[in-house]
Amino acid sequence: MINKIKTTFLSLDQQTKKIIKTGIKFCFAICIISLIILLTYDFAFGNPNLFEIGILLFKISMLFSSEFLICGIVVDSIKKHLI
Repeated sequence: MINKIKTTFLSLDQQTKKIIKTGIKFCFAICIISLIILLTYDFAFGNPNLFEIGILLFKISMLFSSEFLICGIVVDSIKKHLI
């Protein structure tokens, strides 16, 4: 099973790999922003809105990163006529 996942990642098209990497970098940037907001909430202000914004941004970044990864694999499989 692990070997199949590894071969799937290694056989991705170069353009698809580039899109996935760029998307995950973007999601990582959103995650860093959310962590900064959460640290601001923890140390400076006790505003519950900052907490909600930070948590929502963190959830969105995790969701988008998984979407980039899964959709990239599916699109590559469709391009190669495997699905």
